[in-house]
Amino acid sequence: MPLLLLFDLFGTVVFAISGALAAGRKQMDLFGVMVLAFVTAIGGGTIRDLVLGATPVLWITKPMYIWLALAAGFATVALARHVRVPRQVLPLADALGLATFCVIGTERALLLGFGPGVAIVMGVMTAVVGGMIRDILCGEVPLILRKEIYATAALLGAAVTAGCVMIDMPLLGTWAGFSAALALRLAALYRNLSLPLFTLSDRR
Repeated sequence: MPLLLLFDLFGTVVFAISGALAAGRKQMDLFGVMVLAFVTAIGGGTIRDLVLGATPVLWITKPMYIWLALAAGFATVALARHVRVPRQVLPLADALGLATFCVIGTERALLLGFGPGVAIVMGVMTAVVGGMIRDILCGEVPLILRKEIYATAALLGAAVTAGCVMIDMPLLGTWAGFSAALALRLAALYRNLSLPLFTLSDRR
């Protein structure tokens, strides 16, 4: 099985898990869990494909993504009924999904013939949109709008991936982009790293 496909399936699973866990935190019913698992897993890729004109979008031509996201959501519910899920699992699953999908989005855009600039934007979009939809449906401020480093980690991973592909080292780009995004996001989570805040003073 090609490495990119494995990455895509892995990202689908971990983002679906993050969606299901977020639904559980909001005490949603099983239907709500399935909705959040699904939109978190496929939201970013769907918007990416629509923007790039790569239609029908991937999960329509390959329905296994639908079943994989729903299965991951259902398995999360089943497991959580018997095992206490630590609070750290949700941000960890989200970080893994972010790192995976920034690589997938970047490489998919490059494979479709787009330049590195567009590919990097698509990598960030693929990584963050699913989580944005999840947070909005949960009534939370999306992580991308908070002060902690989130989209910046996806941007780093996408840029590293695109750079490696442009110098004809795609395999290195896959792993290096994933590692860079994951390392920065985890550092932000556990070291409380954030970008400088922009503040306007009301005083003249």
